[in-house]
Amino acid sequence: MTAGIPGERLGAEDPREVAGYRLLARIGEGGMGTVYLSRTRGGQPVALKVIRREYGGDPGFRRRFEQEVRAARRVQGYHVVPVVDHDTGGEQPWLASVFIPGLPLHEALAAHGPLPPASVLQLVGGTAKALTAIHSAGIVHRDLKPSNILLSREGPYVIDFGIARAPDATQLTLSGGVVGTPQFMSPEQALGEPVGPATDVFSLGLIAAVAVGMAAGGGDGGDQ
Repeated sequence: MTAGIPGERLGAEDPREVAGYRLLARIGEGGMGTVYLSRTRGGQPVALKVIRREYGGDPGFRRRFEQEVRAARRVQGYHVVPVVDHDTGGEQPWLASVFIPGLPLHEALAAHGPLPPASVLQLVGGTAKALTAIHSAGIVHRDLKPSNILLSREGPYVIDFGIARAPDATQLTLSGGVVGTPQFMSPEQALGEPVGPATDVFSLGLIAAVAVGMAAGGGDGGDQ
């Protein structure tokens, strides 16, 4: 990888530019699409999430992605990553958020094992601050898990509102099932019942248990 640029080198299948954003490196990949490092015209680094082409033609998926963008733009506060640009109506939808240098919690746990107690307290405190901002905007994250918490020098950041929604919004599911990650679901979410802020708080408790080594494994079952 080029010195000073985090992530993996672009492959032959990767685009070099999206909507005027020059892509510098590949920094993540999940079920919805691929995340690239880019920069705004003013030089600010951004994480550009490009949705897979096979999903771009799915009206149901597009509605879900538009919901993600609306949810993310409503949230403002500490320890959340702000959205700076997006296009939900183009041939290949994308979402740009501020790039935060850091390591996902699940990777940190896999590489180094359980965190020291002081670090766990910082993790829980910062994540709770993020949840306060999320819930104040009337949003429930619904998929809080180690891979959606980024550890940085400034503390933890909550990322990925891929299935976030307002509690009173029309429920969107995949193939009629419950959306989320089973290892970190609250009982009501696992049962397909209505969810609220307590759902995210329950997930945070499970994450804290994993971080101190009280629960088996640091994985999260993959990305949605």
